[in-house]
Amino acid sequence: MLVIPKGEFVVGSILFSGPCSCEAPLMVQVSGTVLPQSHTKTAEGAEWITFSSIDGLILSGKGTFNGLGEKSWKHKCKGCDRLPASLKFIKVNNAIVNGIQSVNAKGFHMMISICDNLWIDDVTITAPDDSPNTDGIHMSKTNMLKITNSRIGTGDDCVSIIHGSTNITVENVDCGPGHGISIGSLGHYDSEADVFGITVRNCTFTDTDNGVRIKTYKSDSPSRASGIIYEDLVMKNVKNPIIIDQEYGRRGDSQHSKVSITDVQFSNIRGTSASKVAVELICSKANPCKGVSLKNINLQFAGTGQATIPFSSNCTNVKVSYSGTQSPPPCPP
Repeated sequence: MLVIPKGEFVVGSILFSGPCSCEAPLMVQVSGTVLPQSHTKTAEGAEWITFSSIDGLILSGKGTFNGLGEKSWKHKCKGCDRLPASLKFIKVNNAIVNGIQSVNAKGFHMMISICDNLWIDDVTITAPDDSPNTDGIHMSKTNMLKITNSRIGTGDDCVSIIHGSTNITVENVDCGPGHGISIGSLGHYDSEADVFGITVRNCTFTDTDNGVRIKTYKSDSPSRASGIIYEDLVMKNVKNPIIIDQEYGRRGDSQHSKVSITDVQFSNIRGTSASKVAVELICSKANPCKGVSLKNINLQFAGTGQATIPFSSNCTNVKVSYSGTQSPPPCPP
């Protein structure tokens, strides 16, 4: 067992790499605050603290990883290298992350890739709403990940789910500020693996730019996103509570997204919208969305102004199945 006791501890870039010869699980207990060296420079693609090639890991405690991102964000520029994530898990299987706090990561707070069977529970992730690219939990090529009973507020997505993510559950998460819980962006790279089996349940979104969002680039890269369930969600002053955006990043371009979106269920979603268009489903002309259903949607406009604009839904290249309460009103058939 590795124990980080109460107090403050300054560390540079660290790699905990397996496979481990000790009896599983490897246990790391954090009670203190871990800080980065102010002069530390990570190599391109490196993160601050990385766990790699470990089968059986428990990272727990009430301690804090403070990335001191406020010292780096002001220097961020277009074309600069991506800032390092605070915690990266790559090729880590059968793991639990419980109780820890991540504050002001320079980049992503948690970055998860090529992992199987992870449970992230009771974590707190915070960064200012204007902090750049500070996704709370960002995943790719990962199977069987659960995120539960957590509080995430950042300057970007609370949770971002990209290519190759399968059988993912996000439940009892308070999200805000930030950009909501996003699937995507998809279609950014050639030969992306599919995304399927995503469930977002019993979550609350407060003052976020988006609630639940699926976003794909307008590119020729084909992949699929399917078997997606959003249910029992509360929106509090959310700008785009329900959104599918297959024109992400290049609006007005004549190219169309080749990503296929099928079997998406939105049910029992209530609360308030900060915009008059609370449901926006913009699908691809080249590959229209299929199997999209909305059941018991009860959203009310809570913004100011726009008195002459009706509270509405906007749908393009999708046929939606409706049942139960629908506020805003459904898109015309």
